[in-house]
Amino acid sequence: MKIKDILTILEQMVPTAYAEDFDNVGLLVGDKNTEATGILVCHDALESVIDEAIEKNCNLVVCFHPILFSGIKKITGKNYVERAVIKAIKNDIAIYAVHTALDNHKHGVNKIFCDALGLTNTKVLVPKSNFIHKLVTFTIPENVEKLRNALFDAGAGNIGNYENCSFNSQGIGTYQGTNESNPVIGEQGEFVEGQEIKIEVTFEKHLQSQILRALFNNHVYEEVAYEIYKLENQHQNIGLGMIGEFETPMNEKDFLLMVKEKMQAGGIRHSEYTGNKIKKVAVLGGSGSFAIKNAIGAGADAYITADLKYHNFFEAENKILLADIGHFESERYTKNYIVEYLTKKIANFAIILSEENTNPVKYL
Repeated sequence: MKIKDILTILEQMVPTAYAEDFDNVGLLVGDKNTEATGILVCHDALESVIDEAIEKNCNLVVCFHPILFSGIKKITGKNYVERAVIKAIKNDIAIYAVHTALDNHKHGVNKIFCDALGLTNTKVLVPKSNFIHKLVTFTIPENVEKLRNALFDAGAGNIGNYENCSFNSQGIGTYQGTNESNPVIGEQGEFVEGQEIKIEVTFEKHLQSQILRALFNNHVYEEVAYEIYKLENQHQNIGLGMIGEFETPMNEKDFLLMVKEKMQAGGIRHSEYTGNKIKKVAVLGGSGSFAIKNAIGAGADAYITADLKYHNFFEAENKILLADIGHFESERYTKNYIVEYLTKKIANFAIILSEENTNPVKYL
């Protein structure tokens, strides 16, 4: 098995197109055509993790955080990023990052977070915008079923928990071929008027090339008439953060103690108690100060995230309990999820959970 075959499986787990625009996901270091010897899954691809990969004969490191995040002009080993990259290159080790692609996935970081806390009835807190496109095309009735099914197979027509969704309407189409045309119905120069079916389907924007390939390969017309629109609809199943509920409400102190235990937090920084019971909880793994208003707007009793600054805690305004449990802690179960997924997809292959604790924050 080559590394590129594993990358295909990782892309199936979570498309890199789900990542935020500022992020750097996918294959960061290495040759995808190299034969894979083993996979080491970690949180951060630090130099110590590369050493672990060498020791365990793994030439692919799958990490959550990208070791290469912002642009660099020199690689001289002057900092922890450059040292890790140099060691990986010297030892023919590839590095692949998932980061916000998995943050945005409906089964990703924040669903893992919710499951760890026992939250149910979960939904995305900050749905992703500008991610849904719509295809409109026209064909003869005899071609409708074949064409529509091909579009479905290519990934069109998925809405939430439903698939194979489309809208079809009947109308009259007209055309007149030129001397260079080769019409399926009628002759060159003949004015043709006949029954057509209009097919409308939505799709995630990164699927556009394969949707169009399915359209052209399965349409009967010489010239395919189609339209693509960018929709303003939010994608309810892709986005940052998640909100869910406890079956039984609890008081704020018991809630924080439970979170501390479940997420193995060294400590929790929190806003003033509101005096309310905690039932509805919003979570966002990693830095989540930007979503405080979303959590309040969604009616959450508490919001758990990381990297809150001093003034962020004022934003609670006695409407919500804010809890900062630490960046690493809020994402701690992510690498376990990746290992479990890959183990199910790849049989009889070395897929190893890194033993390195890469959390840079220590507690006294």
